[in-house]
Amino acid sequence: MSALFHRSCTANLPVADTGNGCYLVDTDGKKYLDACGGAAVSCLGHSDAAVRDAIRDQLDRLPFAHTGFFTSQAAESLAELLVHHAPDGIARMYPVSGGSEAVEAAIKLARQYFLETGQPTRHRIIARRQSYHGNTLGALAAGGNMWRRAPFSDLMVETSHISPCYAYRDRQDGETQEAYGLRVADELETEIQRLGPGTVMAFIAEPVVGATAGAVPAVPGYFRRIRDICDRHGILLILDEVMCGMGRTGTLFACEQDGIAPDIVTIAKGLGAGYQPVGAMLCSARIYDAIRDGSGFFQHGHTYIGHPMAMAAALAVLTRLTDGQTLPRVARAGDLLHSALHDRLGQHPHVGDIRGRGLFRGIELVADRATKEPFDPALDLHKRIKANAMQDGLMCYPMGGTIDGQRGDHILLAPPFIVTDDQIGQIADILAGAIDRAIAG
Repeated sequence: MSALFHRSCTANLPVADTGNGCYLVDTDGKKYLDACGGAAVSCLGHSDAAVRDAIRDQLDRLPFAHTGFFTSQAAESLAELLVHHAPDGIARMYPVSGGSEAVEAAIKLARQYFLETGQPTRHRIIARRQSYHGNTLGALAAGGNMWRRAPFSDLMVETSHISPCYAYRDRQDGETQEAYGLRVADELETEIQRLGPGTVMAFIAEPVVGATAGAVPAVPGYFRRIRDICDRHGILLILDEVMCGMGRTGTLFACEQDGIAPDIVTIAKGLGAGYQPVGAMLCSARIYDAIRDGSGFFQHGHTYIGHPMAMAAALAVLTRLTDGQTLPRVARAGDLLHSALHDRLGQHPHVGDIRGRGLFRGIELVADRATKEPFDPALDLHKRIKANAMQDGLMCYPMGGTIDGQRGDHILLAPPFIVTDDQIGQIADILAGAIDRAIAG
């Protein structure tokens, strides 16, 4: 009997033993093609020699030094490279150990920024429904995943939520994508006025919504309007790129494709590629300078932030991502995956939408294509698909509650950037079979 507290108390999981390229192998010798990177984490696969060497070298040199006493060369080099490739205006990196920590740091920094600049009434956060920003209480409060929020709602700080940019479900007949984007972006203006402009400190959003909604990108012009509204009211724009960033959509930062730059951006997952638990919160020079010229101290921190081995791993990953070859490969492989999914599932009677960018793709399942009616949540269709796919040696990331936290099913795909053309074909074929068997019951 296991003494481990698993995510599910009824879990009967295979034991992962080894990893090679795009595959994980369990202790029975069964291979699983990793089409989701775990949770969009393993962007370089499971056996990258350069990253493993960097971790070993750092371990031999120095395993740990607390950031209250020392910095490290690995951390300094990572920050320099990240800032060099970051969106315009981003000037500083604050290291953390994962995505939820990055979002917590972003929220606390936003609040401290307004305290340091003499605007103490600014404390409210606006986010979007069907978003996900992490599982710590602050990040969970910011997120709009109702199923995850409900048990802990009494413990959370107050956050308000506006509509997501979810064209498949919410764009009206005859409405252009651009007009739709402006309409839902303007809900931010309405909510700011309702709350009082002098009370709002930040708006937080995922450029491409990940786990909760299934790789939903914003329509053209949406984020430019969001940026304009934030600027007009002196509100900080926080972009959560924990899942969609670090090359996953074909550019290092997903927001590059929306033509904007945030005030604060959070990253994790692909930053460490699974080789170490690591994340980062990056902020603009304006925010950093306000802290430096005010109290001089960010009132935040964790024991393991800036861990030298995590920093070394992230530096090796980032060096690979910025080598001029990897990200163009992501864009090409992403187009191939998009085509393979459309060829195999585009006319499927129960596939309503295939969406995403780069190697970040979502498939929304429906009971009726014409009406977009979802399947009965009691069927747990997404769980059946996952079980079938695992049985067939494929890892994918299905979720329920796509529409409102209760109704809707989707599948998220986020394979390693080293995925081959043949493996992309296998992903589409195996997934199609898993879907058909799940629907058939």
